[in-house]
Amino acid sequence: MTSFQSTIGDEEGIAEELAEGQREISIAEFFEKNKHMLGFDSGARGLVTAVKEAVDNALDATEEAGVLPDIYIEIEEVGDYYRVVIEDNGPGITKEQLPKVFGKLLYGSRFHKREQNRGQQGIGISAAVLYSQLTSGQPAKITSRPKGQSRAQYFELIIDTDTNEPEIQADEETTWDRPHGTRIELEMEANMRARQQLHDYVKHTAVVNPHARLELREPGLDEPLKFERATDELPAETEEIRPHPHGVELGALIKMLEATESYSVSGFLQEEFTRVGKKTADSVIDNFRDVYYGRELAWSPPRAHDDRDVASAVSEAVANKGAEATTAFAEGVAETVSNNERIARSELAEIVDNVAETVEGDTGKTFGGTVRENAVDAAWRAVTGLGGDEDESEEGAADSGEADGDADESPLVPDVYALVDEATSTRKDDAAVQAMAEALSRRFENLDGDAFRITRDDLERLVADAASFVAEQRDATFGETARENVVEAFWSRARTVPDDPPKVKAIGGDRDAAADLLDAMRTTDILSPPTDCLAPITAELVEAGLRKEYDADFYAAATRDADVHGGDPFIVEAGIAYGGSIPAEGSVELLRFANRVPLVYQRGACATTDVIKNIGWRNYGLDQPGGSGMPNGPAVISIHVASTNVPFTSESKDALANVPEIEDEIELAVREAARELKSYLNKRRSMQQRREKQDVLGKILPEMADKVSEVTGRPRPDIDGALARIMNNVSVEREVNGETVTLVVENHSDVNEELEITDIVSTEPTDLSDGTVVDMDGEWFVQWKPEVPSGDERELTYAVDGDPEFEVSVGGVETEKLTVNA
Repeated sequence: MTSFQSTIGDEEGIAEELAEGQREISIAEFFEKNKHMLGFDSGARGLVTAVKEAVDNALDATEEAGVLPDIYIEIEEVGDYYRVVIEDNGPGITKEQLPKVFGKLLYGSRFHKREQNRGQQGIGISAAVLYSQLTSGQPAKITSRPKGQSRAQYFELIIDTDTNEPEIQADEETTWDRPHGTRIELEMEANMRARQQLHDYVKHTAVVNPHARLELREPGLDEPLKFERATDELPAETEEIRPHPHGVELGALIKMLEATESYSVSGFLQEEFTRVGKKTADSVIDNFRDVYYGRELAWSPPRAHDDRDVASAVSEAVANKGAEATTAFAEGVAETVSNNERIARSELAEIVDNVAETVEGDTGKTFGGTVRENAVDAAWRAVTGLGGDEDESEEGAADSGEADGDADESPLVPDVYALVDEATSTRKDDAAVQAMAEALSRRFENLDGDAFRITRDDLERLVADAASFVAEQRDATFGETARENVVEAFWSRARTVPDDPPKVKAIGGDRDAAADLLDAMRTTDILSPPTDCLAPITAELVEAGLRKEYDADFYAAATRDADVHGGDPFIVEAGIAYGGSIPAEGSVELLRFANRVPLVYQRGACATTDVIKNIGWRNYGLDQPGGSGMPNGPAVISIHVASTNVPFTSESKDALANVPEIEDEIELAVREAARELKSYLNKRRSMQQRREKQDVLGKILPEMADKVSEVTGRPRPDIDGALARIMNNVSVEREVNGETVTLVVENHSDVNEELEITDIVSTEPTDLSDGTVVDMDGEWFVQWKPEVPSGDERELTYAVDGDPEFEVSVGGVETEKLTVNA
């Protein structure tokens, strides 16, 4: 049966008819039908996303202007719709730019900048405008007053989805009480079912932006939610940087090679990449030579070979230079060669050139290029024993059993045998090593040219082939480890070639050469990218943000050093809050942030969540049913990724993609903070056990003293201080003798203690032995800060009249390690 597809082309004009139905689709038109991709898939989520995009813009604008952010958010129910208003105190937007900022998708100033920003694609706020007009039919209303201008500019606009251009419906000047800033008003079809997500977004924005002040008003709230700033310190200003060599990909590298104005590879590396100077560029080029050209195998000079002599070989190759000059030249080359443990052909050529220059200066005889080439060839034959007529007659025999087994031994075998023997274990007998050396030597002889150039990949294949041959023909096994050791033995002694690398344009036009350059860049040790393109929160302010919004017993934070992915640097920060008023039931609360923006949705699809689930939290004191998954307990875990290009899973920017480099850094940052949590919980557990023991002793000791007195008929033993000695505590006891008051501080612990002791007295003290006195409304605060070494004591004294009241407090040591009888 003939299919429809097989006959569709038989009808004349069908291609033209199909072509007439094809047209370009504008980005606005695309997102009009795919608004879910931007986070506007429902009325509840659309409301949160609109607020998020506007607030992110406001934070970026204020920070770029060096202004501490004051952001006002208002949500109002208007009939069947909701009106969303966001105001900021930023620098404002010029009249010319405002319509495009809000009314054109993919319009922005940050997309091509390699520095940290909340928004980069130029989609967010214009997508909110698009969603508003699609669901309500109303234009966006925008007021903006640039700093220094007396009046504000008011616009009403929509997006023309056919052209992706703003369609302005109102454009006028107006008054506004703010000295500078921007206000946007959107009306949209929405609902408040995501109220909790909205509150979480605003609260978490306050946590990760402790320098910002936010206020939220919405239906159903008796009072606005206000989040005051915890610091007056703005984030560090960022600077744009170039890509890092360890992160660039092949396609991007080829594009850079084609676009650069540099001619040389060294210039290209230094001008187009960060952290690459002359020294680093030279290292990359050396690694590139190794991959692109291969290295030259190096051989031992014929010091112990009676049948090969470098000086004689060179002398025979030189003609018409006179006996004195020829002898000086030949002996100079031979002596320099003999001073090397191993030598490659390119090194021999350099030696010949250097000796020739010296002899020319001494004798006046000129050693031209042809003479030098002849000398190199002759000396190289003397070093390797190869290159003569006998050698050529055996060419092509390497792969036959006769060649490897019965032919004359290759002159390379002694050198090869020594390296194979050194690289393999003592369990390999001499016969196996000899067989491997012979097989390798024949394969080395068949390399193209006489310089023994070979890439590492080819060397690995050659060694594997020789090992297979030896296993089949000689029943001697060279396993994977032995083969790797043999490869490393030869490669580590091989020499990087001196050839100049191809020009930049040639590499750009050759995909294999570009791949070799990329490999060289990735294998070169290069400094991590600079962090001035990033503005991490810092561990101190991560902790401050958690303290501001969460009442906990313990806080810890960590900021990692910069790393790189895809040519873009990034920094990971983590914070943990534990205990206090944080609910103990259920799983911990996970706060996810990217470039100081909370990630509200798609938690399960986020790399951050995956990392947290894969950490063994039982090791850090949190419950984790089954040993994996989200941990349980009264804790909040905060993770912030700052990058010049955050890898989100979609345009809605709700989840981080699973990039291994970022996942590794997230885990390290979290574990760093978690170790502090573990120490705190272990210490708390120890203090609890200490309290329990101390409580038991506090009950038993008096009973024991009474029993001893009863049994012996003697007075009750003085047990004051016994508890402190048993528990290795710091004890503070008061002695009053007439008008003299003495506080005796004894340190029974095994460490020195620095204490802060305050004695509140109802009568004015005099004659202090040390310390200070502060009078506060008829009470006197006597304060000391003694340092008491382990096993030592201090006496703090003062005098009072009458019968005063005392109240002592002691700081600087845990309550569980303190015994006070005062």
